[in-house]
Amino acid sequence: MNPAILTLEQAILRFGREKRNAPAGAGRQRVVFTNGCFDLLHPGHIRSLELARELGDALIVGLNSDASVRQLKGVGRPVIAERERAEILAALESVDAVVIFDDLTPRELISRLLPDVLVKGGDWPGDQIVGREEVEAAGGRVVSVPVVPGYSTSAMLEKIRDGARASRTES
Repeated sequence: MNPAILTLEQAILRFGREKRNAPAGAGRQRVVFTNGCFDLLHPGHIRSLELARELGDALIVGLNSDASVRQLKGVGRPVIAERERAEILAALESVDAVVIFDDLTPRELISRLLPDVLVKGGDWPGDQIVGREEVEAAGGRVVSVPVVPGYSTSAMLEKIRDGARASRTES
C-alpha cells in the first residue's frame, strides 16, 4: 500500500492539530485540505491541487469512496475504483496524503483533522462549503480556487459515450 494513502486515524496522527502546534521552525506545518471524487483526473484537477498545495506545507485530499461516488454521481460511476484513484492522487507531487471516506460529505474528516486551510473549487458557493464552520471556528480559513474552464469529468464521460454511439452508427 502506498504510504501516502492513510486512514483518518493515521492522518490525524501525522497531520493533526497537536503536531501543528509546535513553535514556528520546530516542525510546524500548515495543513491544507481539499476533497472530491477525482474519477477521471484531468488538468483542471491537477491545477486546483497545485493551487491548494501552494497555500500550505502539506496537502491532504479527502477522496470519495466508490459507494459515495455512486450516490453522488449515479449509475456507472465511478469509472475508476477508489484504490486506483487514491494511488493516482498519492503519486502527484502536490499531494502529501489521501484519505478515502464513505460519507456523502467530508464533514467528519474535516472536523477531526481541522486543517489550517480548507480549499474548494469556485463553483461551490461559500455558504455551501462543507466544513467551513468547523475550520473557521478553529482559526483556519476557507479558500475558493478558480475552476479551470473546459474540464469536467462528466463532460469527458459524455464525450466518450457520444463517440462510442457515433462509432456504432457508422459501422
